[in-house]
Amino acid sequence: MTASQTPAPAEELRGAGLRVTAARVALLETVRAGDHLGVEAIASGVRDRVGHVSLQAVYEGLHALTAAGLVRRIEPAGSPARYEGRVGDNHHHVVCRSCGAVADVDCEVGEAPCLTASDDHGFAIDEAEVIYWGLCPDCSTANSAPRAL
Repeated sequence: MTASQTPAPAEELRGAGLRVTAARVALLETVRAGDHLGVEAIASGVRDRVGHVSLQAVYEGLHALTAAGLVRRIEPAGSPARYEGRVGDNHHHVVCRSCGAVADVDCEVGEAPCLTASDDHGFAIDEAEVIYWGLCPDCSTANSAPRAL
């Protein structure tokens, strides 16, 4: 699908069975324009687009969008939940241990290779969540720089 064929947020909301409101459209646009945003940053982005919206409304909207599969919630250990607009492709994440930066990591081999568990214990697995941890380039450079005395 080309960019010109990408459905508008209002069409996506309707297609997911959700009521279309200015706040939900702004919420979806904010998540997709951001980079693994936390709730406070999302609320700020929504407010920039439509004016006042309560934090509770943002949480409720994110819950609805996540349940509908329009956004994805990730929650790296020790970090508050973050949201992204990239859904449905079973990608993974890399997280900086120092600053908390998050980036997407594509599966490297074949189609959803990580969905084949060595022992599924009878579960019907439909998603895998892998998080790689390390230091981002900025933090790696800062940690290896000589310290002034």
